[in-house]
Amino acid sequence: MIPVLTSVMLDTRRTLKDGSFPVRLRLTYQRQRKYYNTSYSLSETEFSKVQAEKPKGKYKELQIAFQAIEQKALSIIRNLDVFTFEQFEKKYLKTAVKNDVFTAFEQQVKNLAEEGRVGTASSYESASLSLLSYIHKQPLNRNKGLTRAKANEKKENLLKKRKPLAYAAITVDFLMGYEKWMLLHGNSITTIGIYLRAVRAIYNNAIAAGEVTVDLYPFGKRKYQIPSGRNVKKALTLADIEKIFSYQPASENEGRARDLWVFSYLCNGINVKDIARLKYKQLDKDTITFVRAKTERTSRQNLKAITAMRTPEIDEIIERWGNKPAYSEAYVFPLLEPELSAKKELAKVQHATKTINKYIKRVAAAVGIEKNVSTYTARHSFSTVLKRAGAPIELISESLGHSNLRTTESYLDSFEDDVKRQYTAQLTAFKNASLGKLS
Repeated sequence: MIPVLTSVMLDTRRTLKDGSFPVRLRLTYQRQRKYYNTSYSLSETEFSKVQAEKPKGKYKELQIAFQAIEQKALSIIRNLDVFTFEQFEKKYLKTAVKNDVFTAFEQQVKNLAEEGRVGTASSYESASLSLLSYIHKQPLNRNKGLTRAKANEKKENLLKKRKPLAYAAITVDFLMGYEKWMLLHGNSITTIGIYLRAVRAIYNNAIAAGEVTVDLYPFGKRKYQIPSGRNVKKALTLADIEKIFSYQPASENEGRARDLWVFSYLCNGINVKDIARLKYKQLDKDTITFVRAKTERTSRQNLKAITAMRTPEIDEIIERWGNKPAYSEAYVFPLLEPELSAKKELAKVQHATKTINKYIKRVAAAVGIEKNVSTYTARHSFSTVLKRAGAPIELISESLGHSNLRTTESYLDSFEDDVKRQYTAQLTAFKNASLGKLS
């Protein structure tokens, strides 16, 4: 299939009255080009600042908005059975209901579900409900303890109260009030950050569609900045990891959970979804190669294959729990079945994760580990042990499949106390020698 090239560009062919030029979306297909208007116009100097590697202030906000325009176009193109400019224009230029944040959320949830991204769709739906609960001052976390039927009834009653929420209503003060209200009702900074990044993405889409002007944009420097939760360090020490390796399981469930946790730890911190999707054709004599499901859609232009080295322990786990016979197209572990819908796949992965976490916590308690051990701990432990062994951060980043080093740095735990003590001792190593000379 011939690719459709997209870019947001400054159309210098036509000068506007104020001396600026219109910013347009350009599509190129089979040597034919078409241009689509946006709500932006800039000077050449301003546009070059937007294109800088690290733009600041309003130029950073404009860069985000332009990226949203291009992402919207790419999303439409991916979902067309056959690309034509006419079909693209019908989707791109169509705006069913403008200036309503909740309708935009609803459409985004639908789009994500159609793309098979049911986990992300669920996150956006939760963000929308959270925003609605803030407006009506009905905290969702009060649903805890209710039966599922009662919780659903409460949710439906809340949805009946929904009225259009204009983009202009989402101001810095609105966002600050939402954050304060969420904290007051026991939500973590991490949860608030997830929900507000969804709101920001919805806002960026609206700007890209020309439904709202950039001067109303409430996010960014000297405006509202989304809080980032402080990374809770989850890595285990090598001594604790050795205890898990050496543990004699009390049941088959404990044994399977312990082994899959160890498999994750040894295979570059691979998560449960990627373990479940792993097929025998991805196993070579010495390596295991996979692409993280998390990045398949968000990094399509630069997919990173992760290579983990096979070890005797990995081979023993595959032999013990793997599907037999080992057909090329067969899943390595019996966690999924072929041709599952995205929704059913998500449910099975969530169930597997819950089961592993249940039993690995029992294993941890049995060997005297006081930390809250989970599948996530295996990933953090993999990266942190490499760091403590002196591995370059570039190697750790590549092994984890990260696109930048900052993401890797947030994964890395601090050094153990005995390592700190060893290096601190060097600070006063001169003392004994000096005292010896004085005496």
